[in-house]
Amino acid sequence: MKNDGISTPKAGDLLISEPFLQDENFSRSVVLLCEHNEEGSFGLVFNKPSILRLSEIVEELEFLDMEVYVGGPVEQNTLHFVYCGEKKLEGSIAIGEDLWWGGDFQDLVSGLKTGIIPEDSIRFFLGYSGWGPGQLLDELAENVWIICREKLELETFASTPDELWRSLLKSMGGEFKVIANYPTDPRLN
Repeated sequence: MKNDGISTPKAGDLLISEPFLQDENFSRSVVLLCEHNEEGSFGLVFNKPSILRLSEIVEELEFLDMEVYVGGPVEQNTLHFVYCGEKKLEGSIAIGEDLWWGGDFQDLVSGLKTGIIPEDSIRFFLGYSGWGPGQLLDELAENVWIICREKLELETFASTPDELWRSLLKSMGGEFKVIANYPTDPRLN
């Protein structure tokens, strides 16, 4: 399977794991690429829920009973977030059209309490996915990842984790639509 001629990843891209990737951290995963430069890459797995709820891990946000996702295997004691819509937090970094990474935490708490930041427009992650210099490009050359440039919409935030991987591939059409239907374990087919 080819990366459809897309060779240089950029912030805001979605990295979709190839169907038979054996790494448990990334099996059938969709990674939102937040940063990519000569020093390396940083992303958040968008479709791997953790067993924890936000109210259990962040005292200031105990009023929110939201799912927290596993952003990746690196530094799982850190909390990250992305939100969509207009920029609402000082310090947020644009990673796509109407898509923001991080920002001032106290403003976040206040915005969530007052409803200025709707709960359905934000996703929280423990840990992150990281690649050293050139590592992600090597993995792309080995067809470990498929780059998807579909804009993350509010509906994407509402997608079930199991369906996101499949629906993004289907939306890309062609051979990607076909591999969206590959069974998780072809021996059981």
